[in-house]
Amino acid sequence: MFFFDSRQCKDSLNDPMVNRLWKLIRLSVRVLAVLMTLVIFWGILDVIWVLYQRLMSPPVFLLNINDILATFGAFMAVLIAIEIFANIVIYLEYRMIHLKLVISTALMAAARKVIVLDFSVYGHTEIFALGAVILALGASYWLVGAHEARMAALPKGEEACDDM
Repeated sequence: MFFFDSRQCKDSLNDPMVNRLWKLIRLSVRVLAVLMTLVIFWGILDVIWVLYQRLMSPPVFLLNINDILATFGAFMAVLIAIEIFANIVIYLEYRMIHLKLVISTALMAAARKVIVLDFSVYGHTEIFALGAVILALGASYWLVGAHEARMAALPKGEEACDDM
């Protein structure tokens, strides 16, 4: 499901100023794509550095649970950056936001938080709040998927702008 699909809504603006502003925004998004690529490479280097540091500290080549969680956190941060890059690329290629991918990125970020969460530091209210966020994101993901399935079942030409 896309946030805006110009194929479904033919009532696009032909205002020259709006078109220039959209071009400026698309240029800005291209800059963000380049920067996100750099962040991904720096994140990979960080994963290598974290893993190297953890493996070289005594006892050498052994990881305890905190080392493993730190490594997982670094891995997940890179995967989240890749998901964000995918969102940017889809926006550049199709001029729309893919809602299901955005929600799955948020789910991955919440999952990362759960993986690296130190339960001794946070209280029960923060943990319940994180659980509520994950449930809401899961429900949203399911609803968007159900809507996509319903839209795919419609015959061509019956899609309307009001159904978004």
